[in-house]
This record gives sequence, C-alpha cells and structure tokens, in this order.
Amino acid sequence: MGIISRFKDIMSANINALLDKCEDPEKMIDQYMRNLQSDLGKVKAETASVMADEQRAKRELDECTAEINKLQAYAEKAVAAGNDDDARQFLAKKQTLVTKQQAFQQTYTLAADNAAKMRQMHDKLVNDINELDSRRDTIKAKMKVAKAQQTDNKMTSGMGKAESSLSAFDRMEAKADRMLDEANAMAELNTAGADNSIKDLEDKYKVSAPAVDDELAAIKAKMEFIDLNMI
Repeated sequence: MGIISRFKDIMSANINALLDKCEDPEKMIDQYMRNLQSDLGKVKAETASVMADEQRAKRELDECTAEINKLQAYAEKAVAAGNDDDARQFLAKKQTLVTKQQAFQQTYTLAADNAAKMRQMHDKLVNDINELDSRRDTIKAKMKVAKAQQTDNKMTSGMGKAESSLSAFDRMEAKADRMLDEANAMAELNTAGADNSIKDLEDKYKVSAPAVDDELAAIKAKMEFIDLNMI
C-alpha cells in the first residue's frame, strides 16, 4: 500500500500536540522535521504512480462507456431497419460491457480517492514542514530559557536545603545549650544543699549567745565585787 496506508496518521498528526508531549522538544524538533521531509519525499514519489493509476482507470472507463453508447446506437438503428436479430447481438455485447463498466467504475473511484488522498497528504506535510520550520528557532530559544530556569531552580532548591540543614543545626545547638543550662542549675542546687547541711552542722556546735538573765546576773556580780572592795 505504501505511504497511502498512513493517510489517517499523517492527516491526524498535530505538530503542537506532538511537541507538547515531548520531554525535550528542542531535541525532537529536528527529528520531527526529518520525519516530515521523509514522508513528503515518499508522497511525491508515489503520487505520480497513483495519479497514473487514476488516469488509466479513467481512460478505460471512458472507452468502455463510449463502446456501450456506440452499441446502444447500433441496436437502435438495427431495430429501425427491422433487423431485430442484429439488434439483439448489439445489445448482448452491450450487456457484457456494462458488467466491465461497473468494474472500471469501481477501479476509477478507488484510484481517484487515492489520488485525492495523496494531494491532501502532500499539502498537509508541506504546511507542517513550513510551520515547524518557522517555529523551530522560537522553540529552541524558549527551551534554552527553560533549561536555564531549571538550573536556577535547582540551585535555589540546593540553597533551601542548605538553609534547612543550618536551621536543624541551630535547633540542635539550642537544645544542647538548654541541656547545659539545666545541668548547671541542678549543680548549683546540689551545691547549695551541701552548704546548708554544713551550716546546720556548724550551728549545732556553735556556742549560743548569753541569755539576757545571764548577762544581768553578771552585771550584778560585778557591782557587788566593786562594793566589797570599797569597804
């Protein structure tokens, strides 16, 4: 069948949709261009053969139709001349050609349809190639910008991860500081407890201050001693 068998695929192909599905349109655009040019070359090569088939089928159909019309005319003349037997022979031959005419008509219809499809494919491929060619530079420029943006995004993402790591270290450092502060506070509490115990022990053996009565008795004794000496 050749390229004609790909009629539906070629006619339904959408350049924009194909490019949108590509992960890397910049890389695929040249491949699409090569594919389109290859298909166009096949269409051009096969179009001549398909059109020749159409012309041949048309010629055979026209010749057969002309022969049928001629036999019909002879049959009418024979009847007019009163020669029914001759008329029957003309009509019998005509019936044979009518059967062939139907076959020629089918062949011509198919050939004409194929020729029309080849012309449609040719026009579609030419348009696709022109569109792709006109957009190729634009697409490649956009892809360069997109790739540059992706690189920036990766760098930004890396910085974000670094900042996240630093934040984690800050949290760990703060936790360590908090644990150290709590340990120091506990140590101070323990030291204060020990000092208080020693102080209590010292107070146990410390000589108590003289009571008021004792001091009063001492004053009186001192005064009595002075009076005795004066006598």
